[in-house]
Amino acid sequence: MYILDCTLRDGGYYNCWNFPLDVTNKYLNAMHAAGVNVVELGLRSKINKGFNGANAYSTEDYLRTLTIPKDLKIAVMVNASELVTSDYLPSVLESLFPVHAKDSAVYMVRIACHVHEFINALPACKWLKERGYIVGFNLMQVADRSQTEIEALSFEASKYPIDALYFADSMGSMTPSQTSEIIGWLRKHWHGAMGIHTHDNMGLALSNTLQAIKDGVTWLDTTVTGMGRGPGNARTEELVIEVADIRQQNINMVPLMSVIRSYFQPLKNKCGWGSNPYYYLSGKYGIHPTYIQEMLGDSRYSEEDILAAIDHLKVEGGKKFSFNALDATRHFYQGDAHGSWSPKDLIAGKDVLLLGAGGGVAEHKTAIENYIRTNQPVVIALNTQSAVTQDLINIRVACHPVRLLADCVAHIALPQPLVTPASMLPEDMIRSFSKKELLDFGLTVKADTFSFSPTKAVVPNSLVVSYALAIASSGHANQILLAGFDGYGADDPRTKEMQQIFSCYRSAENALAVTSITPTTYTIPTISVYAL
Repeated sequence: MYILDCTLRDGGYYNCWNFPLDVTNKYLNAMHAAGVNVVELGLRSKINKGFNGANAYSTEDYLRTLTIPKDLKIAVMVNASELVTSDYLPSVLESLFPVHAKDSAVYMVRIACHVHEFINALPACKWLKERGYIVGFNLMQVADRSQTEIEALSFEASKYPIDALYFADSMGSMTPSQTSEIIGWLRKHWHGAMGIHTHDNMGLALSNTLQAIKDGVTWLDTTVTGMGRGPGNARTEELVIEVADIRQQNINMVPLMSVIRSYFQPLKNKCGWGSNPYYYLSGKYGIHPTYIQEMLGDSRYSEEDILAAIDHLKVEGGKKFSFNALDATRHFYQGDAHGSWSPKDLIAGKDVLLLGAGGGVAEHKTAIENYIRTNQPVVIALNTQSAVTQDLINIRVACHPVRLLADCVAHIALPQPLVTPASMLPEDMIRSFSKKELLDFGLTVKADTFSFSPTKAVVPNSLVVSYALAIASSGHANQILLAGFDGYGADDPRTKEMQQIFSCYRSAENALAVTSITPTTYTIPTISVYAL
């Protein structure tokens, strides 16, 4: 029986695989003391996009800087996607593993495969075995596959000298009985060692792992505090206790609990992995946990937004994560748009100033207000942005139904008319706004599209900035000025999303010039509000 701890690989999705060297050495000592057999130190990869730490590559040079206990074995993981997209598999493997196993700190290489990659990736096993490595294959997302499909996979695996055939409960949706069932199906043709990698969406990661032990699985994945994407995995600090009882082995938990207290628990408090009701629902409905992780890390998603997204994904399907699909969970406006209010009477021939939610509005409030009073643009506030004096704002815009409902009380208290796709909203929501002046501007969401009509528009997503750009364009404004569009961090997915919106808008027919008058990190023209 082997316990394989993959904290520094699976957990790296939270901190870009950037683990401090002293922490890594303390962790390695803790793993050895707690009875862990193999540590998967990270990925072995040639992809270099954005900054990732040493454990994203786990090079031989890096491994030589570590203090590795004598009896602790080291593993690395390769994503099959890097192997099967190449015309010549050996050349890719040669670049990833330039030395023989006897000259490497790496004992085991694991290849993570989706089902459609499995057959094409299997030949890598022979290449690695010839160079002395122990080889594992991790089959992902098999829980929703049929018996016939899983038995076919086991037949293909039986043709190769794999040391451990793993299956992963990628959605965290399995129960112990389903775990046993899948093991039985894999055993139809595969008679070698088996491993399991469980996710804790429904709080069953440890139970599923213990059931797998009863069914003869001997390679057991785990991570410290369950650190891993979304709800995380079976927790090392729990599994080592159970396995020690089975082995009748004495282990020392003190170094592990120490490194949890000093490093992993504070990081967990910051990053928030671990199960919760959202992850439970994702496991129940077979939704990829990365959807939940991304929404929890995105301040635009309230509790109502996340639950609405889950309701959408359980119907539309969310087994494979996609940013486009995540955005689609916010698309409540399908079909032909219709509206009754034309912005042309208010906007035609005038400059439009959009007030975003960034701190730049409050920081430069005096200059912005002086500009408004002097130049008389049409001022449009997004959602409930209120840093500027209320009587200087002409209208507000909002379009996301769930956010509209959440902001209902605030909107009713604000004095400006609210532009929203009123005739397309549910009746109960309209009743909530019965005391508010609504201007009905229709909205249809269609990917990568901006088009403008007198009382409606087509936009690429349901973000309010896209809606506001369309309103200004449909109203035949002179130009669009932005304030409070500060931008997010370089690695924040919202940055890419906003850049795509501006790029898509610039390419639209009848698009207007867009200029920021406060600091922004987006690639749009910028001038100073102080010189206007």
